[in-house]
Amino acid sequence: MEMTDTPFVVRSDVAGVSTLSMNRPGSRNALSLGMLLALSAEMERVAADPEVRVVVLAGAGPAFCAGHDLKEMRAEHFGRAYTEKLFAECASVMLAMVRLPKPVIAQVHGTATAAGCQLVASCDLAVAADTARFATPGVNIGLFCSTPMVALSRNVGRKAAMQMLLTGELIEADTALRLGLINEVVPEPVLADRTGALAAKIAAKSPLTLAIGKEAFYRQAELSLAEAYAYTAEVMVTNLAKRDAQEGINAFIEKRAPLWRGQ
Repeated sequence: MEMTDTPFVVRSDVAGVSTLSMNRPGSRNALSLGMLLALSAEMERVAADPEVRVVVLAGAGPAFCAGHDLKEMRAEHFGRAYTEKLFAECASVMLAMVRLPKPVIAQVHGTATAAGCQLVASCDLAVAADTARFATPGVNIGLFCSTPMVALSRNVGRKAAMQMLLTGELIEADTALRLGLINEVVPEPVLADRTGALAAKIAAKSPLTLAIGKEAFYRQAELSLAEAYAYTAEVMVTNLAKRDAQEGINAFIEKRAPLWRGQ
């Protein structure tokens, strides 16, 4: 595993928004084991920080994330036990972002390929520069993007996902938007500002309501239609009993701004 004093991930917090920047520009922020462990640790910290309401995931240097570090995947240097640990940690990070009780927004520039594309698909929202490109190119080197496929196929239609997986071709940001992989395409010079504005708008909501809604969104998606309605009805009943819901209703009726307490 890469050893260095330079942090793999740099965190900065402003007004309830925590930006986690992958910090290996020389390797295009490849998801080495060190990077994955650092991301996992930061996810735990922001999850436990009551001041953080929204997380932005970004990348330093010329690219968002180039996927796994292929140097760690050569059989002559790293054995099966190591690669099992690598992919287990990758899955753990992707699940941590989905399970984080706070929205996660990908801020994408340059390229997001293979597991980097998986990162984008695993975030709740994604804003991309108009120059960004996306791909699952594992097929080109004889290693099918099987784990990136999990997140990708849950974001875009099956035919589109299969085309990306089978051809390995890069797609432009506008195509990624049309397919549903990302939410917005903006000029690269305003990428950080636009992502920050979106994060700030969400951070102004009740943190409790955001947590309830995010969890319910992913859980209901795995249920049958009838089960989803039964589950979300119970979520609504529970949500309605919370102090923030009653505050929000009263504020709406009284035509004033709500005062959220996360209760």
